[in-house]
Amino acid sequence: MPRSPTINSQRPTTNDQRRATSGGILSTPITAAGSDWEIHSHQDKELVKGLGLTSATMLVMGSMIGSGIFIVSAEIAREVDSPALLIGAWAVAGFMTIVAALSYGELAAMMPRAGGQYVYLREALGPLWGFLYGWTLFLVIQTGTIAAVGVAFGKFLGVFFPAISSSHWILHLWKVPPIHVGPMVLGNMDVGINTQNLVAILLVVFLSVVNIFGVKTGALIQNVFTAAKVSALLGLALFGLAMGRNAHALAANFSGHFWRNAGLGAQHAVQVGVGGPIVMVGTLTILAVAQVGSLFSADAWNNVTFTAGEVKNPSRNLPLSLALGTGVVIALYIACNFIYLTVLPLDGVGSAATILGRGIKYAAEERVGTAVMTQMFGSLGGLLMAGAILISAFGCNNGLILSGARVYYAMAKDGLFFRSVAKLHPTYKTPAVSLMVQMVWACLLCVSGSYGQLLDYIIFAVLVFYILTIVGLFVLRRTHPNAERPYRAVGYPVLPAIYIVMALFIDVVLLRYKPQFTWPGLIVVLLGIPVYYAWSKSAGAKRVPA
Repeated sequence: MPRSPTINSQRPTTNDQRRATSGGILSTPITAAGSDWEIHSHQDKELVKGLGLTSATMLVMGSMIGSGIFIVSAEIAREVDSPALLIGAWAVAGFMTIVAALSYGELAAMMPRAGGQYVYLREALGPLWGFLYGWTLFLVIQTGTIAAVGVAFGKFLGVFFPAISSSHWILHLWKVPPIHVGPMVLGNMDVGINTQNLVAILLVVFLSVVNIFGVKTGALIQNVFTAAKVSALLGLALFGLAMGRNAHALAANFSGHFWRNAGLGAQHAVQVGVGGPIVMVGTLTILAVAQVGSLFSADAWNNVTFTAGEVKNPSRNLPLSLALGTGVVIALYIACNFIYLTVLPLDGVGSAATILGRGIKYAAEERVGTAVMTQMFGSLGGLLMAGAILISAFGCNNGLILSGARVYYAMAKDGLFFRSVAKLHPTYKTPAVSLMVQMVWACLLCVSGSYGQLLDYIIFAVLVFYILTIVGLFVLRRTHPNAERPYRAVGYPVLPAIYIVMALFIDVVLLRYKPQFTWPGLIVVLLGIPVYYAWSKSAGAKRVPA
């Protein structure tokens, strides 16, 4: 058994033992057979290390870039009502994403194991916290995103093939009526199969099956499609800068108007909940509210940590891929939003007949990217953007499917998920059963029509788990100061502490002003507590042997 990289080889102290048995730094007591870390070390031996630095970086970028960057700027613009704050919302999301990625780099280099963030939470805070993350990831975060990205793929494929539409039903089972619960509206969705979600289901099934045939196969698809969509974003930025500048948009957004409504004393209108009262809030608060869109669009960068057991030289390549991948994507996101402001005015009227008249705020179906390309190149531009989003959605879903399955595999190894999910394909050494279980649940979400609401609910829970994971970095620095750390988080402890404060502020603001986005996600997380204890009791939390 290799020497544990996270604990000293000396006999543990009484305090270490107390922490272990109470669910602290180690998820099981240290015994003569070895530490908890050593018990998990077999995971690296049975998985194939097929991801180099390029593939790992492409996985970071490919998982981040979906359709959000082309859409959510419309809602952000309506919320902040300021060109400067539109850029500011993306800059805040970018700063937080990069700081979190730099912090995760230390944890990833210390613990290069399948499951990534699940493992970090388990080792730093105890197995309950790891399970709650994995539970939420499977139930909502990963599978809900897979379903939503798949449906977005179907929606934009419909631009080329009009028969693919959410209104073309093959089997309509039920229209769930709206159910008002306090500030939330649940239900209000169609259950069944239409041509649009059928395309989503076929995409999820295809990519799930393809990823059984080795991590290198999945990585090849990821590399090709990520390179294509990064090129598309870069092309949007360059063409917009060279050809897209519009005199009307420049005058409306930059000539003395860029900083309007951006002062710290400015007041902004926010509706509390669904159908609630309109209240006035300050600039910092409105920036926090706007993070629902920008942070979600920049999310999933942590997916590369789920595949850590298959990354070559992980102590070097994981921190580097996190830093490079997030840095490049955030730079592209901010550049694209500057292009939006040079091509279209921020303000507009929803009933206007022209693209310029609608502006960024009221772009048709909130497709800001499509509106910008159509303004620059006519109808051809709209088709080019639809094609770019198809490529983006395809590559994004491949990354989400590839990486998510590794978390449930790691949970099954701990006896906290269906035991068969821990089995690898005998030939390709991929978590085939985990891929299939994830596929089935994501397809059910497509049919249920509930994925959209699920995605609304997760950003609060996602931030909670990011906060807990970075708290875990502080815990590990204190409890294991002499542990082997091939990479140390840049700016520690200042930058991680700033992230925690900012994320806590955003979560508090969302609890207060956007309860429809917060309480459902919190309830999903809390429901995992009795499930954890029931599963632990029935399975004895026994790990699957190597």
